[in-house]
Amino acid sequence: MSGLRKHVLFRVLLGALAAIVALALVGALLGVWTVRRSFPETSGELALPGLESAVTVLRDEHGVAHVYADTTHDLFMAQGFTHAQDRFWEMDFRRHVTAGRTAELFGPDQVATDAYLRTMGWRHVAEQEYELLDPDTQDYLDSYAQGVNAWLDGHDGAEASLEYGLLSALNGGHTIEPWTPADSLAWLKAMAWDLGGNLQQETERAQLVAAGLSEEQVDELYPAYPFDEHEPITDTDELNGVAADGGTEDAEDAGAEDARADERRAPRDRRSPGEPDTDGSPVPDTDAAADAHSAPALPEAALPAVTGVVEGAERLPALLGPTGPDLGSNSWVVSGDHTESGLPLLANDPHLGASMPSTWYQIGLHCTELTEACPFDVSGFSFSGLPGVIIGQNESIAWGFTNLNPDVMDLYVERIDGDGYVVDDEVRPLETREETIAVAGGDDVEITVRSTHHGPLLSDAEAGADLAGIAEEPAVAEEDGEDGEGGEYAVALSWTALEPGTTADSIFTLNRARDWSDFRTAASLFGVPAQNLVYADNEGNIGYQAPGLVPVRGEGDGRYPAPGWDPAYDWQEYIPFDELPSVYNPESGVIVTANQSGVDADYPYRLTDDWDYGYRAQRIHDRLDEAIADGPVTSETMSDIQLDSFHASAEVVTPHLLDAEVDGTAGRAQDLLRDWDLRTDPDSAGAAFYQATWRHLLPLLFDELDPVVMNGSSRGMYVVGELLADPDSAWWDGEEADGRDAVLSAAMTAAADELTELLGDDPADWRWGDLHTLTATHESFGTSGIGPVEWLFNRGPVESSGGSSIVNATGWDPHEGYGITAVPSMRMVVDLADRDASTWIHLTGNSGHAFHPNYDDQLPLWSEGGTLPFVVSEEAVRDAATDELTLTP
Repeated sequence: MSGLRKHVLFRVLLGALAAIVALALVGALLGVWTVRRSFPETSGELALPGLESAVTVLRDEHGVAHVYADTTHDLFMAQGFTHAQDRFWEMDFRRHVTAGRTAELFGPDQVATDAYLRTMGWRHVAEQEYELLDPDTQDYLDSYAQGVNAWLDGHDGAEASLEYGLLSALNGGHTIEPWTPADSLAWLKAMAWDLGGNLQQETERAQLVAAGLSEEQVDELYPAYPFDEHEPITDTDELNGVAADGGTEDAEDAGAEDARADERRAPRDRRSPGEPDTDGSPVPDTDAAADAHSAPALPEAALPAVTGVVEGAERLPALLGPTGPDLGSNSWVVSGDHTESGLPLLANDPHLGASMPSTWYQIGLHCTELTEACPFDVSGFSFSGLPGVIIGQNESIAWGFTNLNPDVMDLYVERIDGDGYVVDDEVRPLETREETIAVAGGDDVEITVRSTHHGPLLSDAEAGADLAGIAEEPAVAEEDGEDGEGGEYAVALSWTALEPGTTADSIFTLNRARDWSDFRTAASLFGVPAQNLVYADNEGNIGYQAPGLVPVRGEGDGRYPAPGWDPAYDWQEYIPFDELPSVYNPESGVIVTANQSGVDADYPYRLTDDWDYGYRAQRIHDRLDEAIADGPVTSETMSDIQLDSFHASAEVVTPHLLDAEVDGTAGRAQDLLRDWDLRTDPDSAGAAFYQATWRHLLPLLFDELDPVVMNGSSRGMYVVGELLADPDSAWWDGEEADGRDAVLSAAMTAAADELTELLGDDPADWRWGDLHTLTATHESFGTSGIGPVEWLFNRGPVESSGGSSIVNATGWDPHEGYGITAVPSMRMVVDLADRDASTWIHLTGNSGHAFHPNYDDQLPLWSEGGTLPFVVSEEAVRDAATDELTLTP
C-alpha cells in the first residue's frame, strides 16, 4: 500500500533539472519573512466583515483555539476563519482531491486520479446533499464558508501558506477559489472512503478463486470471527433498549428518529421492471443469506476489470493518511460503578494513517449564553474544512468514534450492450454525464462518466478514462461467452456514500445533544461512514450505538463481486435504525469498541464478515477487568491502557518459534524470546526479533498467494495462529521451506540476517524502537523525492512502542519495512466528574504552517505517550490562554 502516498506529487519534479529547480526554490523560500508571512494573527483585534457582534478567540501555547460568540452565525463563521488561518492549504488540497481536481495543481500525471474521483462523483453527490439538509445545518455551513472567504480576502499565494509559494514557482501559480458548503460536505466522502467497505477483500477473494484456490481455501484465509476467544461489542440479548435489570426502556423516546433519517432507510429503487414494490415487505431471510458464501459465477474475462478497480483505488490520495489493514480505533467507556468519582470515564484513540499535519484540529465552540437559538458549548477534535466538532464533549455528554466497518461497498460486473447494460435479459440505458478535467501545463481532458442503477462504472476510470482517449487498456473486457455470443463487461461500484445523505445534520445534532435520546437522534442521521459511537453523560449513564446505512442484500453476501445482470443480487433495503446494535447502561458497566465484531453470532442481520479479529479489543477488556478488580478506575488507568504494548498474537506464535531449531545468530536471537515479556517497547530486543520474524514468515508461508498478499494485521495473525495448530496443513508446503518447523526456522534465520545488517551482530543490542519509527509526512509535498522539499514539510523520525493489532496501534506494513504507517491519530480521555481534568493529544500540532511553533509541537509528546490538559470551562480556558484575538464586525 506504500504507493498510496506517491500519487499526489511529483513526477514533474523528477530528474536532474527538477532537482536543481527545487534546490533554488528552497533557498528563495526559506527567508524568515517568507516563511512567517502566512502565520496567523492570534492577538489583538481584527475586522471580520459579516459578523453580527464581536467574537473572542482564545489560544493556548499549543495553538488550541476556543471560540466564544453570541450567535451560531458568528460561532461558525469564526470557526471557518480560524480553520483557514491555521490550515487553509490542507483545506484547499482536500477539496481539490474530493472534487477530482488535483491535475489543476500538479499537472498531467494526476489526470487518471482525477478521472477515478470524477467517476465516483464525491463532489457531485455533495452538491446534491446540501439540499437535503436541515435549514439550520445549511446556515452553519454557509456561515463557515463565509468565515473562510473572509480570511481569503486578505490572503493569497505565499501569504496564505508556504505551499502556495512553492506551487507558484513550480507551475506558475494557482488561483484560490471561494469556499462553498459543498467543499465541506465532499470531505465527508473522503472520510467514508478511507474508513468504509471491504472493496479490497472482495476483490482479493475473487482473484484467489480465479487463481485456482478453492472457496474452502479462501475461507481459511478469511475465517469467521472467533466469538469464543474475543468478545464482540454487543450481546444480542442486551440490544435495542433492554436495560440491565431486564426491563425495557422507552425505546420510542431513546430511539427517536428524525423523519428524514427514517426515509433514508426506505427500500431502494434497485429492482427490475415488473418486480413488486418492497415498501412494507418482510426483511429477506438473513439466515439464508448467511449461508450464501459461494462466489457467484462470473465471466473470467471480467476479472482484470475487477482487479483494476482496486488497483486504481490504491493510487488515490488517502486524506486520512495511508490506508491499510491497521486503520481502526479504540474506544471504551467505564461507568461510575467502577470509578472513584461515581461518574463515567470515556477514552478514544482513532487509528488513521500518519500524516502532516495531523488529521485533527483541536477547537472549542462556545455560545456566550446557551439558549435554544445558540445551543453550542462543545470542545474536541474537528476536521479542517468542516464546521462543528467530530469527537469530544459538551457540557452534558462526551462521545467517541471507532470504525464499525460494515460491508457497504459491492462491486457489480455489468454486461454491456452498446450504450446500455443488461438486467434480467433486458437492456437498460446507461446514465452518462460529461466531466472536464483541467490540467496545469496541459490541455483540458473531457471524460464521460457512465453509471448503471448499481453505481458508476469504475472500470472506465481505472482504464485511465478510456472514453477520453487517455487509457492504455480498454474500459471493458470482452469474451465469447458460454452461450457463444460475444460479451463486454464493466464493473460498477455500489456504495452508500454515493447517495446524498444527512451526516452533516448528525454532526450538529450530536454537538448539541444533552442526553441519550438526543444522542440516538443524532446517530439516526449518521449515514456514512458507519461508526461505533460510545457515550457517557454527566448523569452517570453510558451507552453504545451503531449508526449508518448498512444494506440488506438479496442473493449473495457481499464477499465476492456480484453479477449485475441478475437482480436477485441487488440491495433490498437498509437495516432499520432501531435494529442496529445499541446498548444502554449494560450490567457490566463497561463498553469496549476496537473494530472487533459489533454483534454476536445470534444477531439477525449480516453487517460484514471482514471484522478486525479482536486482539486489541480483548486486551482492553482484560486490562479493564484487572483495573476494576483492583479499583477504582482512574483517568490515569485509561491513559495507561491506551499505551499498552502487549502483543497478544505473539502469545500464540512464540511457543512454536521456541520449538523450532536454529543456530548461530538466529539461535542467540531465539533465546531473546524465552525471556520476552511480549511487550513491544522501544528498548525491547525480543520485540525487534519477533517482528522481524513475523515479517519474513508471511511470504514463506503464503508464497502461493501471488498477486494477493497476506496482510500483517489481525486477520493474518489469526490465520497463522490457526495454521500453527495444524502442522499438516498444505499451507506449510513451500518452495523455500517445507513443513511448519522448517518454515519457522527459515523465518527466524532470515530475520536474524536482516537485523544483523540493520542493527549489528549482537542480538542483545537490537531495539524495536530503532526499526519502528514514524516520519510525519506532508500529504501533498512530503513524497516528492526531492530532499530539500521534503525537509521543508516532513517531521521526524520519532520512535514508538506498539505495532499492528496492539492496543497502542502503531501499525506497520511487513511487505515494506518496519516504519510506522498508521497511528493513534489522537488520544483522549474525558472525565465526566471533572471536565477540566480530561486529557488529549494528537499527532503533530494544530498549525498547518511549516516552521510555526505549533506545526509539530505535539509530536514528541505523542511519541512518548504523553498528553495535554483538555480544558473546557471558560475559566480554565482563560487561565491556559496565551493569546486573545477579538474579531469585530
